[in-house]
Amino acid sequence: MAEREMKARAEVLDGKDELAAKRREFILDTAPDHAADAAGVYLDGNSLGALPANVEARVVDVITREWGQLRIRSWDESGWWTAPERIGDRLAPLLGAAPGQVVVADSTSVNIFKALVAAVRIVQEDGDTERDEIVVDSTTFPTDGYIASSAARLTGCRLIPVAPADVPGVLGPRTAAVLLNHADYRSGRLHDLPGLTAAVHAVGALVVWDLCHTAGALPIGLDEHGVDLAVGCTYKYLNGGPGSPAYLYVRKEHQPRFDSPLPGWNSHVEPFGMRADYEPADDAVRGRVGTPDILSLLAFDAALDVWEGVSTAAVRAKSLALTDFFLECVAAYVPEGRVESITPVAHAERGSQIALRCPDAAAVMKLLIERGVVGDYRAPDVLRFGFTPLYVSFADAERAARVLADTLAEAPGGP
Repeated sequence: MAEREMKARAEVLDGKDELAAKRREFILDTAPDHAADAAGVYLDGNSLGALPANVEARVVDVITREWGQLRIRSWDESGWWTAPERIGDRLAPLLGAAPGQVVVADSTSVNIFKALVAAVRIVQEDGDTERDEIVVDSTTFPTDGYIASSAARLTGCRLIPVAPADVPGVLGPRTAAVLLNHADYRSGRLHDLPGLTAAVHAVGALVVWDLCHTAGALPIGLDEHGVDLAVGCTYKYLNGGPGSPAYLYVRKEHQPRFDSPLPGWNSHVEPFGMRADYEPADDAVRGRVGTPDILSLLAFDAALDVWEGVSTAAVRAKSLALTDFFLECVAAYVPEGRVESITPVAHAERGSQIALRCPDAAAVMKLLIERGVVGDYRAPDVLRFGFTPLYVSFADAERAARVLADTLAEAPGGP
């Protein structure tokens, strides 16, 4: 009875979904909606987004015509040289940012380093030389912590790791910069970007937000909430492809004093002047370093086409509806006590993934993938399921929960 009811609800919800047509713009290993259970379900877009259907033709054109025929002329004639800031302006609305504040270049790790060191330098340039503390999210993705530690050594600061909820309690006159993740990569917990940004500003410090696990899944509001600097990858909910370049947001008011610790020739005011002295360019171009990765950068440019006519508010509404429905299906299909959701129930505290804890998570995820439900596993005991609203359907959510229940029943730790 539960299966019949949940399948019927999924069909109704998919019928009302205003984003349903977007699914056809992706290459998915799935049969049409509501088809046989042989259809696969991809719930790992929080690690690597699916391929937008138009990207292949764009990359082929870049390789065969722009590179193969025009060759070096493409730096000018195909707009390669200005691509980082041009594509940054295309991405900016999804981050809640006005044009001229985002560049797409380098990796997330490199951009975190640039942003965090620059934040400390801006604060200390204001005369606050006694500000010698960097606060970092202690639950962060490991790379952020590694980079924060290196930035602290470089700037002579003391590193203070603390859980996001406890950040206000450690802020003070010695705080220079704070590095936070918008969502916890394990649990999917969404942190309070507006509130924590305001708390950091209240003590005169600057904040750097890592948006890897939220951009493309919900509204960010960088300009609205006064965020100083932000970074993020483009290969998760933004579907840019494996290793696609990251982005760096530098708030307009900070750009004249953005002092990058990696002053490469691409961020020089006169890059082809080949001058021995470094003079930074204007605007967000200061965030560039070296030659951009043109093939992956232009693949991401094409991937952004799927966002035409899509509002982040609609994406967020579907994300919450999908994750709510998935949790309902899990409750209906999975025996009580077999798994435990560690993702917050409250919408204001939830990103776009569901994390379920079970003792045999690694083995369970391996079996799920073999059965066509692709999520991922995080040690020691977490199953992660990412819900990308542009291509995940409610039927996907129902089937994933049902296959999960069947798999758990057969797994070593099953009933």
